[in-house]
Amino acid sequence: MLRIVLFSLLVWLVPTGSYAVNPDEILKDPVLEARARDISKGLRCLVCQNQSIDDSDASLAKDLRVLVRERLTAGDSNDEVVSYVVSRYGDFVLLKPPFKVATLALWFGPLALIIFGLLATFMFYRKNHAQTPSPSTAPSALSADEQRRLDKLLEGTDQ
Repeated sequence: MLRIVLFSLLVWLVPTGSYAVNPDEILKDPVLEARARDISKGLRCLVCQNQSIDDSDASLAKDLRVLVRERLTAGDSNDEVVSYVVSRYGDFVLLKPPFKVATLALWFGPLALIIFGLLATFMFYRKNHAQTPSPSTAPSALSADEQRRLDKLLEGTDQ
């Protein structure tokens, strides 16, 4: 019994290189299948958004895998297949979007956020440091006249 439990844990903990490609999707021509896998690894699953269509189990990813294979079987080149998919779904479908004006936010957005955060932190600490009085800028002691008026106010007499 212990062996079965240990074996089950071992099988569960060992990562497997499983792909979401179903056997009925695989092309008979190994060269075309290799090209399809190569293309699929660069296309984003629009449902999962952080997986390629090759790794995703979503039905839209399956549809895209089938579409890629259909286009390859029809004689399209790899670039033509990718261009066709991008024309239908936009640059977002690519895991590595091209560098162009429409995708500048994708490329420089994270860097801009980091710079903005560092600048805001710097200004926050600079402002707080400027408001904290240092011993050299601490207020001086009361003058004799101010001390006399304060004593009178504390005693309850006005003048």
